[in-house]
Amino acid sequence: EKALGRDHISTLETVNNLGILYVNQGKLGEAEEMYQRALVGYEKALGRDHISTLETVNNMGILYVAQVKLDEAEEMYWRALAGYEKALGPEHTSTLETVNNLGALYVHQGKLDEAEEICRRALAGFEKALGPDHTSTLNTVNNLGLLYVAQGKLDKADEMYRRALAGYEKALGRDLTSTLDAVNNLGILYWKQGKLDKAETMYRRVLAGYEKRLGLDHARCRALRKALSSLESDITSH
Repeated sequence: EKALGRDHISTLETVNNLGILYVNQGKLGEAEEMYQRALVGYEKALGRDHISTLETVNNMGILYVAQVKLDEAEEMYWRALAGYEKALGPEHTSTLETVNNLGALYVHQGKLDEAEEICRRALAGFEKALGPDHTSTLNTVNNLGLLYVAQGKLDKADEMYRRALAGYEKALGRDLTSTLDAVNNLGILYWKQGKLDKAETMYRRVLAGYEKRLGLDHARCRALRKALSSLESDITSH
């Protein structure tokens, strides 16, 4: 900053990366400050439609979801999407990532028909651009699973979750967070379907994985132990 000035591109890249770091650390207020500063700088230096500007706009959408500012998130995602489509085309992976983000947001908002249309667009695009086993494709498959649960289409959700899990295991291994999240989703689904023994198997696997990754006292592990205890009570009473 001292050498190059506040508005130099290298400075702005660092500011944007700090925003990403703060989001990962859960410091959402500081992240917003960084993103706002990067966005104003990029708009001034490069224009509203430059890729670096659009990346920051998309990052702000992700941040607003974390802050539960869903209307603001939607506005950012649509702005990023329009920009990416214009600059890179509708089938570029950056465009599709934003489509996927928008689909996940619509699931959160309960706009399920819009969400399904958008998630299907993202999935078709990723399968064509990256193949069926790429993690971006699998993330969209997983989002479709969440959507089908919200729509009450549990058999379709089961199909999506199992596809996502098999893909994550192959691409990332059994113990990575994305894989464990997919196992957790299947556990929740099996419980909803009354497949309690299958649900217990999933919960035990995800708990062992998270204890190994995060430590016994992590909040996520405590929540999983509580859920498992509740599930075991359900099994006993059946």
